[in-house]
Amino acid sequence: MPAAMPSTPFSAEMRDRTLVVIPARMASTRLPGKPLADIAGVPMIVHVWRRAHEAAIGRVVVATDSAAIVEAVSRHGGEAVMTRADHESGSDRIWEAVGTVDPGGRARFVVNVQGDLPTIAGAVIAASLAPLADGPADIATLAAVITDEAERTNPNVVKAVGTPVGPDRLRALYFTRATAPWGDGPLYHHIGLYAYRREALQRFVALPPSLLERRERLEQLRALEAGMRIDIAIVDTVPLGVDTHADLERARAVLAS
Repeated sequence: MPAAMPSTPFSAEMRDRTLVVIPARMASTRLPGKPLADIAGVPMIVHVWRRAHEAAIGRVVVATDSAAIVEAVSRHGGEAVMTRADHESGSDRIWEAVGTVDPGGRARFVVNVQGDLPTIAGAVIAASLAPLADGPADIATLAAVITDEAERTNPNVVKAVGTPVGPDRLRALYFTRATAPWGDGPLYHHIGLYAYRREALQRFVALPPSLLERRERLEQLRALEAGMRIDIAIVDTVPLGVDTHADLERARAVLAS
């Protein structure tokens, strides 16, 4: 299996110019208040902040619309910033946070780590930045080879379709909820963690939702339809995302051990 570690070491200058932003909001429909859900005595959002800090690729900031989340993160030694409550997407929240914590534009790279990934490995987060460190992509993301046969036809599992551009690296051609591509060969489970060049993030959030984005309900298609390049780093496993009470119990079991 491919390694989860980034293929390119990050220079001190790149780490100094990278922001890792974790969007978090309380209004989850399936699991209300989940950023503050207790896991092994610590709020879930704090676990995610710690994993991002362990990645050691740059400054880590939680972006939220909740004073309670700011307080919880700060109490455990993290950094959090308040953002507006009316953002339509995590990308919009991240862009506001970037402007707040780095108004001078020093950070050139922005990594978006979802706030419901409490068990994600720091090395997996770091892997998302590698395509920007050693390639021409505007945006980078992650995927893992699908090994569970049921995932191949599950519309809740987003498939990344791409062409190889290097070891464990694809250039994205499409993302879909369908089973694709057809024929023999691996299928890739897309992992919704993104690294942006700052100017690419600025351009992305200024674009209107695209036709295929609306049809597939996949925000990253907006970038592809606009001609932006997305490269994909292939990692070992898909991190556990917490969307339901059952997911939360699984995360508790993992982190308790």
